[in-house]
Amino acid sequence: MQRDLLNLQSGVELQSLVPLFHQSIAELGKFTPVNSGVLEEPFSHLLDHNAHMTVTVEAHHGCPVDVKVLAVRHDEDFYSRKILLTRQSDGAVVQYGIVSIDKRALSTHVFEEIIAQQKPLGRILIENAVLREVKLNQLFSIAAENELADCLSVAPETQVAGRTAIIECDGVPAIGLLEIVTS
Repeated sequence: MQRDLLNLQSGVELQSLVPLFHQSIAELGKFTPVNSGVLEEPFSHLLDHNAHMTVTVEAHHGCPVDVKVLAVRHDEDFYSRKILLTRQSDGAVVQYGIVSIDKRALSTHVFEEIIAQQKPLGRILIENAVLREVKLNQLFSIAAENELADCLSVAPETQVAGRTAIIECDGVPAIGLLEIVTS
């Protein structure tokens, strides 16, 4: 499964990312796919684009964000992690994510910075001038279930939103993403 995850030229699927850290998609929430332009604000502004979420959430919240790694997996050539992004100003969680990285697509230095877990992925790629292109795959409206609700500090069944995307590094599909935000 991992090897096929990022070889897809069309993007990355929810069904490929969630099982890395969860028994089922339903464990996270009820995901309803939506088309571009359908999400309400601020979800549309936060998710319906081809930019790094680190930059987007920092601009939206008016402060830098930190990464908190909740779990990690190493599968052959892939490094995957379940994360939260938190505001530096008050520690509030602004994003939940699952990231799967093809180690072969990044330099040793960049990969070592990523596994050090000190900075958000987007910031590392930007600071190291990695040629990258973020490709939005699918947007979702999500009714958060218990674990996701707890991570985002919202009540169960609260409507949040997310997306799957892939980051190409130097023209090669390298990073699969599930990114979920609150308002």
